[in-house]
Amino acid sequence: MYSVLYYLKVNKNTTKTNKSDRFSLRKRLKSFHYAFNGIKNLIKNEHNARIHLVALICVIGLGIIFKIELTEWVAITIVSGLVILTELLNTAIEKLADFIEPNRNEKIGIIKDYCAGAVLISAVISVVVGGLIFIPKIIECLL
Repeated sequence: MYSVLYYLKVNKNTTKTNKSDRFSLRKRLKSFHYAFNGIKNLIKNEHNARIHLVALICVIGLGIIFKIELTEWVAITIVSGLVILTELLNTAIEKLADFIEPNRNEKIGIIKDYCAGAVLISAVISVVVGGLIFIPKIIECLL
């Protein structure tokens, strides 16, 4: 923890704006590169993210097969985005925590548990929404 506080103290003056920090389309496009790189790394390195991606592909396939309505697509998009967002934030916080404290730490463990809980809640919400959309359509097909 000391090293983080020291870093912030030493680098407190690095946030001043100068002429080279003006708006630049090239810099904005570069920021998209970093964002997509983060998503790529998430899928490449995190098993749970790959599970979520496979589930999303299955849901998109079911949505096409059952010809779901626009509002249903919107709901699927929102909950899918929520799951991916929480997985990204969970992974970022876990990596940062591991960087700050590589040894097992009870307080950091609790923080990681909170993050994992957020991912679980978003995944459960997405399953509920998916069930509300697809179960009636599946039952209709079976009858």
